Amino acid sequence: MDGIIVINKPKGITSREVVNKVCKLLNTKKVGHTGTLDPIATGVLVLCVGKATKLVETLTSNDKEYVATVKLGILTDTLDTDGTIIEKKCVNLDKDKLVNVLNSFIGTYNQEVPIYSAVKVNGKKLYEYARAKKEVTIPKRMVEIKKIKLIEFGNDYYKFKVTVSKGTYIRSLIKDINVKLGVIGVMSDLVRTKQGKFSINNSYTLENMENNNYNVLTITDVLKDENCVIISNTLFEKVKNGALINNEYNTSMVTFIYNDSVIAIYKIYDKDKSKLKPYKMFI
Repeated sequence: MDGIIVINKPKGITSREVVNKVCKLLNTKKVGHTGTLDPIATGVLVLCVGKATKLVETLTSNDKEYVATVKLGILTDTLDTDGTIIEKKCVNLDKDKLVNVLNSFIGTYNQEVPIYSAVKVNGKKLYEYARAKKEVTIPKRMVEIKKIKLIEFGNDYYKFKVTVSKGTYIRSLIKDINVKLGVIGVMSDLVRTKQGKFSINNSYTLENMENNNYNVLTITDVLKDENCVIISNTLFEKVKNGALINNEYNTSMVTFIYNDSVIAIYKIYDKDKSKLKPYKMFI
């Protein structure tokens, strides 16, 4: 099987565990996901199967949309309700101030990744340093908050919808929002509602998969809107053999279709910008 399956990840298991379950159900080892969800999180987990695993890098770079819930008045070591409480404090939060602070995050900023994360420093994952109580310099990443909107507000919580770039940690975003507000709080719930063109409305549960009630998107289904070019027999022979071709398309990346199927993705050749070279091959 070659294609993409959009899973609605349940709470309480890791993204890796979802991949392992799907590997068993499909009787294949070739399954990869396009963006980790923490155990506390649910929602869109895009799985690439077979030849479609070549798309993991491309699909991982897509923007993601989340709905996040924040519990106010506590702080934990993991920045979510799964962690150990390290501080408690009464919180009195003004709704208008919250809206203004949320809006102030639209744009790019340098975000510190959570200490409890799988990001590696000197070959070790950050959470390994945290568990061993060893000091480490926590890296920062430039991320972009593209949209953010308050959708619920209560005495001890708030909920917002946000669209972010690749690499954004919602736990860290919540921490930064609360610091700016002058309050403490942690993520109590997180739902990934979209990733690129994939929506939770068109996703499948693991139970759906166990009951053989799911749909597999083909590589062509996923890439057909991505700057596609239908090629001739002559060009097909060149592409099939991985040859450099002239960049007649005025683009940095192009998807080639032959006989209604995606056969390759080509990108700019660094040594000669007038040429395109193979990036991902599907034949």
